[in-house]
Amino acid sequence: MLRQLKEEINTIFERDPTARSYLEVLLCYPGLHAVFCHRIAHRLYRRKLFFLARLISQVSRFFTGIEIHPGAVIGKRFFIDHGSGIVIGETTEIGDDVTLYQGATLGGTGKDKGKRHPTIGNNVTIGSGAKILGPITIGHNAKIGAGAVVVRCIPPNSTAVGVPAHVVKKEGKDVNYVDLNHTDIPDPFEDEIRALEKRVRELEQRVG
Repeated sequence: MLRQLKEEINTIFERDPTARSYLEVLLCYPGLHAVFCHRIAHRLYRRKLFFLARLISQVSRFFTGIEIHPGAVIGKRFFIDHGSGIVIGETTEIGDDVTLYQGATLGGTGKDKGKRHPTIGNNVTIGSGAKILGPITIGHNAKIGAGAVVVRCIPPNSTAVGVPAHVVKKEGKDVNYVDLNHTDIPDPFEDEIRALEKRVRELEQRVG
């Protein structure tokens, strides 16, 4: 457990340029606290100590603002950046080296039984406010844009944005949009606003 904690602290230093010291990360990063508490809760959950596992997860939620069901399976080097408002459902499976930004939801649709939540591959980045819903699969190395609502499987090495989400980049080739880092993910809401502004200008020119 301590070796895993050290590995996750090192992961924060690799992915967060604002991290300055081990003490700061250990005491001031709620994402780290939430993941550490989940590791404990998940062990209890696997031993069928469900009440105690849920109690730990709820205490963690109270202090961090991050809700992770103790039944969720989370791989190595999982990084939650900021974290407030994140929800991860019971049957969620998350691979290694996944990054999750604030407000993201890995949830269910309310229509499924058994496996109800997503399966996230390795090295996946999920942007702020993204919603991934249902027993779908997000392939390895995929990127999910901020605010996207994903209800269908996303293939490996792809980028998906929008509501509902659609693939805009696949296997290194653009489908509709250009390349992205997390900060360069296309914003469908911004695109809509720009289109409306253009339409207003056109109407103003006609009236004038």
